Amino acid sequence: MHRFLFALFFFLPAAPSHAWNAAGHRLVAVIAWQQLAPDSREAITAALARHPDHSRWAERARSNDGIDIIAEAATWPDDIRNDPRFHDEEREAPTPPLPGLPDTARHKRWHYVDLDAGGQVREGEADRQIERLAQMLRSARKNAEISNSLPWLLHLVADIHQPLHVGRHGDEGGNQVEIENPFNKRLPFTNLHTYWDDLPGPPWLRGQRLAKNAARLIEDYPAPAQGDVRLWRDESHRLLDQVYPTASGSLLPIVDEDFRRRSRDLANRRIVAAGYRLGRLLESIFGQRVSRETP
Repeated sequence: MHRFLFALFFFLPAAPSHAWNAAGHRLVAVIAWQQLAPDSREAITAALARHPDHSRWAERARSNDGIDIIAEAATWPDDIRNDPRFHDEEREAPTPPLPGLPDTARHKRWHYVDLDAGGQVREGEADRQIERLAQMLRSARKNAEISNSLPWLLHLVADIHQPLHVGRHGDEGGNQVEIENPFNKRLPFTNLHTYWDDLPGPPWLRGQRLAKNAARLIEDYPAPAQGDVRLWRDESHRLLDQVYPTASGSLLPIVDEDFRRRSRDLANRRIVAAGYRLGRLLESIFGQRVSRETP
């Protein structure tokens, strides 16, 4: 029986693994929104309204409110992975240009950064792209540059706080680590990356339930020191020893009750840290822009 289940697992289609699922990215964005001054919120809402996919975000959220739009915009860099308008620049020919976007590449390497045992970057660009995007948002004069860079920054700050997105070089951020999860009857066999992605909640989490979950996280977990992008990256990397289950199941490493409790707590702490840090970063960018641009 065990042999049959093990074989069945490997014939199942692999689910795409991103970073936090959509719920995680929305939670980070909503927590960040709480850190913003009214003028900064207004500037960010205006910037996102100029993005070519703004109408899609409003339709999904069933709202045009700034907090709902920023939550949907934060998922956009994952959404385009399955969007035929975009292409994998390492394997596919470019898709036709889209009005208002600088390119149609999916930029998969932006989502992660792998380090070796000595702490040196081996692959991925998450840390460098966060710094580049933040600088672009500080200095950009064209509205299109601001509108296009902002969803990426919202997304990547969350990504770099997911420990497996600052992973060990060689196991693809836990995508190659198969585990058993008896707490998920629908998907009892999965990979470690997918398990961590789904910890924040169901991917359809929106609206009042999203707001309540964000409020609970803010109440339960303290605000972190701000630090810089390198600190965020190294912080995530040091947590890797805690994100791999060590108990043995019938076939594979297993998610037991203790690991389940600890991983949920760690995921919550990282989402809160990402939300606070993203909010402060956005305030430092858009607060300055508002001051500079106000006569």
